[in-house]
Amino acid sequence: MLKYILKRLFVFIPTLIMISLLAFVISINAPGDPVERLLKSANKEGSASEQSNSTKKDKEVIRKRLGLDLPIFYLSLSTLADCDTLYKIPDKAQQENLLKLSRKYGNWDAVSVYYHSLLNLLEQYDSLNVDKICNSYSTYTYTEMKVGDSTYIDTVANSKFSKNEINDVKNNSSFDILTLLETYSEETIESKLVALNEAYTKYPFMASLVPHFTEVKNAFESLKQHATPWKNYVPKIIFYGNNQYHRWLFGDAPWFSEAQVGQLKGVLRGDFGISYIDNQPVSDKIWKKFKVSFVFIFFSILFAYIISIPIGIYSAYKKDSKFDRTSSIVLFVLYSMPSFFIGTLLLYTFANPDMLVWFPESGFEDPAVFKEDWGIFQKIAHHWPYMVLPLIAYTYGSFAFLSRIMRVGMIDIMGQDFVRTARAKGLNEKTVVLKHALRNSLLPIITVFANIFPVAIGGSVIIEVIFSLPGMGFETFSAILNYDYPMIVAIFTISGFLTVIGYLIADILYAVVDPRISYN
Repeated sequence: MLKYILKRLFVFIPTLIMISLLAFVISINAPGDPVERLLKSANKEGSASEQSNSTKKDKEVIRKRLGLDLPIFYLSLSTLADCDTLYKIPDKAQQENLLKLSRKYGNWDAVSVYYHSLLNLLEQYDSLNVDKICNSYSTYTYTEMKVGDSTYIDTVANSKFSKNEINDVKNNSSFDILTLLETYSEETIESKLVALNEAYTKYPFMASLVPHFTEVKNAFESLKQHATPWKNYVPKIIFYGNNQYHRWLFGDAPWFSEAQVGQLKGVLRGDFGISYIDNQPVSDKIWKKFKVSFVFIFFSILFAYIISIPIGIYSAYKKDSKFDRTSSIVLFVLYSMPSFFIGTLLLYTFANPDMLVWFPESGFEDPAVFKEDWGIFQKIAHHWPYMVLPLIAYTYGSFAFLSRIMRVGMIDIMGQDFVRTARAKGLNEKTVVLKHALRNSLLPIITVFANIFPVAIGGSVIIEVIFSLPGMGFETFSAILNYDYPMIVAIFTISGFLTVIGYLIADILYAVVDPRISYN
């Protein structure tokens, strides 16, 4: 048995690697930019160019902290038209646009010149001082007036362009440049270039930007003229050293570095990054929520098996009896009732000041009373009133499913030859049913357990929302709504790991309950 377990664990290694790789690919290709979410640049004020320049450094810092300034994997399959350092671009939308441009025109060198000319033009907008422009384009009117015997001259400055008009022109044209940085459509690019050309021609205070704008136009024309789309059909393999997947698995420390082994914070050490919602470590959040969900799932499975297996055994032994038919009707009626209905009914009946107040209506503990330094029995005494109603809602639906599986398995086994032989040997009915028949009919129940085991990480969204339980179900629902990809990927990875462990436990239990199964 030990040899078989070690062999299975060895086979699990490539399985877990594939699970981690799949989870990582999902996080990389998920919509949205985590840098933008962490930076929350939408709350910043100012023109488009000012926002772009002010957040560029912050984006680079966040990208470096998240490891997004590294290549994605150890190797990449690309073409001659692609750039092998595109991951260094700090803006994800601009990365995607540059990739599309390079694949459309097949000339990365020309795409790079066009991209940098746009960045250079956008940076020049910082030199446009609105107050200075107002003073430069002003006319002066001298008015001679008399007040009594005194004469004075009043000077009035009348600007040809109002401050709001200058700001509008500046912002609109800079937004056009930002659009050019994120579009690969030739029609859109040409229309934006026409709009910018009209602005630079109409407003003389934009004259300083004309040479830089000319560079953009020339770069785009060169991009169209020197297109080499045939390069998209020539494959190229690029190998990288340190990369995002390596960091995601192992952390920041390089390979075989003894000095930094203690600082590793990768998946293999249980760290899954930082949550996009509150910037807390995902591993800490999962552990706090997992403990709550695991308690409910564990006791739910325990009570479900303790109640369902005896019902299934007795129903099989008393097949077609009054108990068998009655229990089947009652269990299937319970099974047909949705959990949100039962949960709401329980709250309305047993946690309602207008009905009965036997149990708390929500939560898992009373923060005003609960203390972490309590002993285990004090904690159990404090938590159990909060657990009764949710456990009923968790458990009742499993009775029909598990008891029917147990019943069918027992009926099949009770008709086997070895059961008739045991009865012929004179063994009492209790020994025949509980020792010989039961042990051989547990295989379907064990198979079900292997599939239920990974559910512990997911919890129940509906029940946890109804009873306001701080568990994994509610956290998963919140992560999906808020696009918290590190949390979603962590749940995905751990669920895959628990699935593998569940199947291993099932294989071991098969050999325990059925002597005919041997892994030697």
